[in-house]
Amino acid sequence: MGKNVEGAEHGEFSAKDYHDPPPAPLFDPDELAQWSFYRALIAEFIATLLFLYITVLTVIGYKRQTDLKNNGDECGGVGILGIAWAFGGMIFILVYCTAGISGGHINPAVTFGLFLARKVSLIRAVMYMVAQCLGAICGVGLVKGFQKAYYVRYGGGANTLADGYNKGTGLGAEIIGTFVLVYTVFSATDPKRSARDSHVPVLAPLPIGFAVFMVHLATIPITGTGINPARSFGAAVIYNKEKAWDDQWIFWVGPFIGAAIAAIYHQFVLRAAAIKALGSFRSSAHV
Repeated sequence: MGKNVEGAEHGEFSAKDYHDPPPAPLFDPDELAQWSFYRALIAEFIATLLFLYITVLTVIGYKRQTDLKNNGDECGGVGILGIAWAFGGMIFILVYCTAGISGGHINPAVTFGLFLARKVSLIRAVMYMVAQCLGAICGVGLVKGFQKAYYVRYGGGANTLADGYNKGTGLGAEIIGTFVLVYTVFSATDPKRSARDSHVPVLAPLPIGFAVFMVHLATIPITGTGINPARSFGAAVIYNKEKAWDDQWIFWVGPFIGAAIAAIYHQFVLRAAAIKALGSFRSSAHV
């Protein structure tokens, strides 16, 4: 007792017992017979629907308020800062609400990164991506249904490469932006960190939401900020104009590359998974 008090006085804290969770199976057909699996799919669908509904409405509302041709105020509206807050804030809210049900991915790139790290099975990863894309389409569809005139006039919230930037710049922005997001997801949800820093409680949705906010501030002027293939795909499907499809590949390739780099960096560099696996192999070889 006295030792524990003395350690606390000197700023030393004992970490909780920690064990790495086993990797998720690559194929797990048993998931298809579990209600919890379908409940998670519904949660991802609804969360992505709400995410696109609020954020695309924010984008269109901002363009409407600043449209000088429609008696708008050039300095009015929420501005880029407000749009970034809308995206980051919604991610914070929705991850907080759905983390205990589906993990709160709400983004195929996040799901892809977690799959590469063996946090989810292939079946779950694929079905999550399908649910996310369908949710995004429905969310943007609601925006168009409620505000069709403004929706069409102001670009439908679709991601496009801004004038003055080449495809390489846009791809790079998506790769780095998604890396920041997925790296934050890994760090905020790392069970080892939770055990080691148990005296400093971390609300995982908060840093994840802030990561989305910061990336939007940096990349809205370049690509409108994708970093979420479902967000870009859903807006393109409903808007369905040639410009929305011209560079659609950037908003899939970029996020998936960024997510893969983040997964490799966190798992094999920071967590040294390859070295641990080699050590385990050598230990078993001497038995």
